[in-house]
Amino acid sequence: MAEGRDVQWVEVTEGQVGQRVDNFLMTRIKGVPRALVYRIVRKGEVRVNKKRVKADTRLALGDMVRIPPLRLTPREAVREVSDNLRNLLAGSVLVEGRDWLVINKPAGLAVHGGSGVKIGLIEALRQVREDLDFLELVHRLDRDTSGCLLLAKSRPALLALNESLKQHRMDKRYLALVAGRWPARRDFVAARLERFELANGERRVRVDPAGKVARTRFAVREALEKATLVEAEPVTGRTHQIRVHAAHAGHPLLGDDKYGSREGERLAAGLGLSRLFLHAAALTFPEPTSGRPVQIKAPLPDELEAALARARRTS
Repeated sequence: MAEGRDVQWVEVTEGQVGQRVDNFLMTRIKGVPRALVYRIVRKGEVRVNKKRVKADTRLALGDMVRIPPLRLTPREAVREVSDNLRNLLAGSVLVEGRDWLVINKPAGLAVHGGSGVKIGLIEALRQVREDLDFLELVHRLDRDTSGCLLLAKSRPALLALNESLKQHRMDKRYLALVAGRWPARRDFVAARLERFELANGERRVRVDPAGKVARTRFAVREALEKATLVEAEPVTGRTHQIRVHAAHAGHPLLGDDKYGSREGERLAAGLGLSRLFLHAAALTFPEPTSGRPVQIKAPLPDELEAALARARRTS
């Protein structure tokens, strides 16, 4: 069925049924930015059963997908995963099931590429795990946040896990070190959040009555002299929710360069903290096939443990 030396015709298998065309292409052709995928679909270079499609077209069993030859400029190409990142990710898998896996995401690594990020965690993992035909994020973590991140290895698993997330049957717990003494009775923050852009195009979030509903539960885990270790449970899943809610409560996270305070900056510097103190410490979700609860924990990274130990010594 080939029509040219570099054109590929790929048959959709059972594990890919229902997948969007753009996500199918991102998995099949490594190192291609999403913007380029959208462009070749829009221009009609990608066909399904010889017909033009849209990026959000869902694939059916046995569909034949035409993938055109792609020649990327150095500026367009997604960066090849480095050996250091490859080894880091390979050693960061906490638990892996038949059709899902949980990785201990390193801080400083975006979950996906774009907006100047040449390679994100999902693009890197697709290069590292060439044995997988399907790999998608179930949820996201901020670039500066470490800890439990859930990915699906099949389309049915992704749908089941997304439904669990939507129905609030997935429990996510974060550990954060905040400036000042968090009041023990302040166990809930409900403040609407609105996304906006700075003049330089950077995306931020602020509390605004016209924003989307956002709720976070907080619990004091350890009260220190000038800081508090809290557990945060996001009831909703808004961008930067924990960070903005903590700042709104008057106790910004230490190491937060977007929503922090001068006091927090001084405390972080004194503790030798050079990153955001926010870690996805525990994740509980129903296993997609059996429905049994799966609970996974990620230990605090060494740099956060060290900062916490220094905070304890000064208390």
